[in-house]
This record gives sequence, structure tokens and C-alpha cells, in this order.
Amino acid sequence: MERIASFTVNHDILEKGMYISRIDNDVVTYDVRMKKPNQGDYLSTGGMHSIEHLFATYARNSRFADSVIYVGPMGCRTGFYLLVRNTMSHSEAIELVRESMQFIAGFEGEMPGGRREECGNYLDHDVPQAKAVAADMLKVLKNWKEEDLKYKE
Repeated sequence: MERIASFTVNHDILEKGMYISRIDNDVVTYDVRMKKPNQGDYLSTGGMHSIEHLFATYARNSRFADSVIYVGPMGCRTGFYLLVRNTMSHSEAIELVRESMQFIAGFEGEMPGGRREECGNYLDHDVPQAKAVAADMLKVLKNWKEEDLKYKE
């Protein structure tokens, strides 16, 4: 079998940031890398779960909601994939991720979709880690531009 595109990226040199993972017809997949791969520092399952609920809720309620297809965690626990329609520009995607991280970093209150009847693992959340990771990503993405979306080789 052919290697899938994400396995062709050199994870030994991959840094935190936001990258275009792939473009399939009218769908753009962004790699929102929150942890440097293979360094022993990963998102906890609870932190990842909290980011998922908050990131997806914000993105799907934002002014870009009609372009958002999916927000979901990477199995390696180093980040998230954001899939959008190409009706959203790359600079708008960066803006959406920044706004989402701002929302998560400042989150207070009841977890969206956090009740037993709404979630399959409703007790497994780590809001403090989610907030800390989002605050870190705000620093990482502060000056991120379209030209930064390309993986380094």
C-alpha cells in the first residue's frame, strides 16, 4: 500500500504550528500541531477531549461555520485536524484557529456537550490542560501567516 500523506511528513523536524496537511478537491485539511512530536510531552486524553468539545463548538458556531466540516484529535495526541471547505481562505482558517484557541484559553462554565446524555466519556475532561495548551498555541500562532502553512522539509 502507498503511505498516506501525513506519514510522509518528517515528524522529527515538525514544530508546533498550523500546516496544510492536504487538499482534496474542495476540502482542505489543516494540521493544528499543539505538541512537538516524539518528545514525550503529549495531550492527555482528558485535555484532548476538552479541546475537542471546545474547538468544535466554537468553530461550528463561528462566522465560518458553513465552511467547517470536522474538528478532531490526532491519535498520536500531538494535535488536531481541522477540515474545511475551500470557501474559506487560508488566512481565514488561521483566524478561526486563533479565535478558537482564544475561546478555549479563556473558557469558564459548563463544558458544551459535557453531560452524560451528550457524551460517551463525559467524566474524562481536563479543562486546565486544554486552557494551557490553547494559551500556548496563541503564542505559537500569533504571527502565523499563509506562507507558514507549508511543512518544513
